[in-house]
Order: sequence, then C-alpha cells, then structure tokens
Amino acid sequence: MTWIANSFRKSPFWAAFLLLMLKMVLFRYFIFEGVQFDRLLADAAAVLAVLCLFELTTTSRWKSAVFIAVNAIVSLMLFSSAVYFSYFSSVPTYKALLNLGQVGQVSDSVEASMELKFFLFFLDFAVLALLKLVTLKANRKVSVSSKAVAKPYIVMIALIISLGASLLYIRMDRHISNELVQAERLGFLNYQVATAIKEKKASNALADSSIKEMEKAVAAHLDSYDDGAVAGTPNYFGVAEGKNVIVVQLEAFQNMMINLEVDGQAVTPVMNELIGDSFYFPHFFQQVGQGNTSDAEFLSNTSIYPTGAVAMSKGFGDRDLPSLPKLLDKDNYSSLTFHVNDVTFWERDKLYPALGFTKYYERADFNNDKFNAFGASDKEMYRVGLKELTKLHEQDKPFYAQFISTSSHHPFKVPKDLQTMTLRDSLEGTQLGNYIQASRYTDQELGRFIEGLKANGMWDNTVLLIYGDHFGLQTKDNDPAWVEEQLGMKYEERMSRFNIPFIVHVPGVEGKTLQTVGGQVDIMPTIANLLGVSLEEEGFTAFGKDLLNVTNNAIGMRYYMPTGSFFNNDIMFVPGESFEDGTAYDLNTMEPVEEFSQYRDDYDYVLKLMKLSDEYVKLLPKR
Repeated sequence: MTWIANSFRKSPFWAAFLLLMLKMVLFRYFIFEGVQFDRLLADAAAVLAVLCLFELTTTSRWKSAVFIAVNAIVSLMLFSSAVYFSYFSSVPTYKALLNLGQVGQVSDSVEASMELKFFLFFLDFAVLALLKLVTLKANRKVSVSSKAVAKPYIVMIALIISLGASLLYIRMDRHISNELVQAERLGFLNYQVATAIKEKKASNALADSSIKEMEKAVAAHLDSYDDGAVAGTPNYFGVAEGKNVIVVQLEAFQNMMINLEVDGQAVTPVMNELIGDSFYFPHFFQQVGQGNTSDAEFLSNTSIYPTGAVAMSKGFGDRDLPSLPKLLDKDNYSSLTFHVNDVTFWERDKLYPALGFTKYYERADFNNDKFNAFGASDKEMYRVGLKELTKLHEQDKPFYAQFISTSSHHPFKVPKDLQTMTLRDSLEGTQLGNYIQASRYTDQELGRFIEGLKANGMWDNTVLLIYGDHFGLQTKDNDPAWVEEQLGMKYEERMSRFNIPFIVHVPGVEGKTLQTVGGQVDIMPTIANLLGVSLEEEGFTAFGKDLLNVTNNAIGMRYYMPTGSFFNNDIMFVPGESFEDGTAYDLNTMEPVEEFSQYRDDYDYVLKLMKLSDEYVKLLPKR
C-alpha cells in the first residue's frame, strides 16, 4: 500500500500514468466487455500527452498535488461515463458530461444505474486516505525524497510523439459513424477530442450555407425516397379540421405492455380498448438523443431529428423553431403543455417558448402528492389539465395540449396503496414487476382522464394521440431470456426496448392497425394531415412522414444505438464500422437476418437525412 504514496512523492508523473492506464483497462472492460490490448496504445498516447502538458507547466513543489488532481478528475469522468453507459448504452461525450447538473432531478434512476464495481476507479484514493490515517495515528513524519525530474526537452519530445500518435489514431478512425466502435478504437480521451474536431468541421462547413438552400436540399432528398404515397389529396386530410388536439407522452413506455396479460390481468386495459377504434402503429420506435424525454417533446412538435450531441432543449432552446404550436396559432389555437417537474429541468423554460406554446404548467401549478422524485402523480397532472382545458372549451376556444406523464419513470416505484395488480413471486420486487405495476397505473390514470373529457363534453371534438417517449426496462436488470420466460413473449433487447406505442384516436373516423414502420419524427406530419394543414403549402420542413399516407418508410436512430442504425418496414439495422459489417434483425420475428445488402439504399438515405437535419437545425435563426 505504501507504494502508491511513495510513488507520488518520488515520481508523481509515472505513478499517475500507471494508475490512469489501469483505469483505462477497467473502463474498457466495463464498457466494451473486454480489453483489446492493441487499442490500449491509443489510451496510452492520450494519457501521456495530458500528463506531459502538466509536467511542463507545473513547478516541482506542486507536481504531486497536480497529478493527484488530474488522476481524480479523469477517475470521476470514467466513473460518470460508466454509470452513464449503464443507463444510456452510449459512451458520453464531453457535452453530455457537462449536463451532470441534471442528475439531482433523477437521482433514483442514477442510483439504480450504479454498480459497485464502478467504484474501483477510486480504489487508489481509498488506499491513500487509509495510509494518511495510519500515518497520523502513528504520529510519524514521512520524509519527502527529492522527486525524479525529467529534463524538459525529453518531456517535450514525449509530448510531441504522444500528440502525433493520438492525432494519427483519430485520423485513421474518423470515418466510423458508429460512435461505440469509434470510442472503442480511439479510447475515452481521444474519442472526446475526435468528437470536438468533428463538430468544429461540421460548424465550419455550414458557414456559407443558407436556410433556403437547406430546405431545398431536404425536400429533394425526401422526394428521392419511394414511400408509396398516393398522388393527389392525402388520405384523411382535414378529417379533424378545427378539432382540439391532445398529445399524451407516456414516460418510459414500451409497446410490449399493450395487449399484455400477466396471470390473467390486462396491463393496459384502457389503451387496449382505445386501439379498437383508433389508428395503431405496432412498429413505432423511439428516436431521442441526450435529452431523452425533452427530446421526445422536441421531436413530436418539430419533426426534426435530435442531433445526439446535446439535449435539444439545451442546445437549441434559443432558436426560432418551426413547430406545430406555431402552425396552429394561425388558426387561433391555444397551445398548452403540462409537466409536473420544475420547468428548468432540461431547460424547458427555453424549449417551450421556442416551440411556441401559449402557456406551460410546471411543478408550482400542481399539488405535490409526492408520487415519485418528480413530485406530483399523473392523476394530479390530469386533474389540473382537465380543469384548464374545460375553461377553454367553455370559451369555445380550440386547443392543442401536450401532457408529459411521469408516473412510470425509472425506477418504476408505485406506492403500495396504488398498485392494482397481483404479481407472482418471481416478478414481485423485480424491475420488470415494478414496471408492470407502473404501466398499469399510467394506463389507469389515462382512462380517468378520458372519462373526464367525456363528462365535460370534449371527447367527441378532440383528437387524442398517445406515444411513449423512450424505453423503460434496463438490459442489465432484465435478461431477455428471463423476460421472455416471465411474459411468454419474444423479447429482443434492442428492438423490444426501443419499440414504443403510437395510438391516434380521431372522433368519427374508423381506426385500423397499420404495419408501416414509424418514429417520433413522424408524429407532427401525421397530426398536421388530420387537421388539414398542408406542410408543403406552409413551407414547413419536416423530416418525418405522415404515417397515414405512406406504405414504405425508413427512420433513423442514434444515441442508444449508433449513428447509421435504422428501422424500415422489414428490419432493424445496426452498423459496425460500416454498413457491410453491420447486423440486421427481422422486424416481425426479431431473428437475425443474414443477407441485408438490398437495404444499402435505406442506410445511405437515413444517414444523409440525419445529416441534413443536423445542418438544418443549426441554421435556424436565434430568437
């Protein structure tokens, strides 16, 4: 144990280097489930470059303290990244790590994502603290030997070589769109640098672009894809013109809960019944990025892909965002949004005005019944919402209302007195069991809200859309084979997790189940068509499709899966270093598809579509 302390006193540079390299090995083992020792050279180059910089700029007196501080900072970054990966299945970039201020709002979820092994990143500090304690108790003075000081020109040569090696690694792997593969090849520190370089290049490339040119490029690219849409007046165009619109975004809600029975008990009886006379899309998938729930709100209102590099509320809440509320404002609609948490969470206080909502309701507007970490329950959210919507109804004022449910948020702990399902012992107390109880509660309160709309005379004049914001079940806590055994259904750890419900109820219109694949980017164009709003005539640039008028579709997903991942009517595709070494799964059987070369055009289409979306949103003017 004394080796660590003595090493930092005698040769802090090499002590820090060896400890950080051990932690890089740990990080690779935790994240990539193995250590490719040839890739550790990339880590070594990056760590050496950082330490050489501090070696050259720190006086001998402060070297031990500085290298201990560097070790602590990198250790904290690796620890945070390991926890982050456990929840998001992505290696965070420096921008994601800067959002750690949001952690307090979802502390229950963060704690549930922590694993004891992650604290190994701080083992050396525990040893140092113990040694310090022992030394104080023994009342001994430890003599400080003179530190080994390398000659500056040797350190400078090492710095140049290590920087050159890091840049060479980055240059060799810059073509890889799959962020996870790129992070594995480059190592944690080089991956951060590669991300910053990529973003800088993308920003420079946009310097001479105009929004009008971008809109034309987007329109041309969308037209290049054969979506099977019929020419002429779209199906269902304007069938809900002038009607109210309510969008309910269900927290962490996977489509597998729909029509599911557990020991003879329906998990979602309300939505099951609603599907009978609604449009229902069983092949609908999440597309959120770093902002998770707030990104889903952004997507459903703008039909623009999240960049994946930053939560859209934080990165683009200062922009003049084209949106559904702004389109409906032309028809004298009031636009309201309800969320029981603080409006500053994910900077929704910037996002909502940017989207054009007339009014938002937040924590202060609800009675806190302390349902979970967010505060008020769905029951309380709907109570306040129904009261406010009834006021508009009585004034004969059309409205667009968005409800962000939170009662089914991870870790899915519903108070005992509100649990209405009896679960078998094998599910009781498990995350899956808790998730089933939370899903039932969410469905139940949605049903009460619908009854309230009917009682107050609004149901027959209201379009209701329901969709999930993102997955709920964590892979590390729910082995797919075990989930299949417990629920008696096929469960694929990505396809089943990322599959969310999308239900559209239109008064007086006979619904149907449509097998066309879709995603959250398609919600806004679908609503616009029903309301008789022509996006083409409005000059509105949407990156999604009206799902009631396409028979063929391809949507992109990134962040929880790497860039280049997509869903089409046939498969879910995940790239490797490129398309050729990717993997595909059949959308219906969830089994691997060996031959997928025929889908290369969809891969290229989705990659370019998301690139255009990123460029478009970055060109939007600031408010």
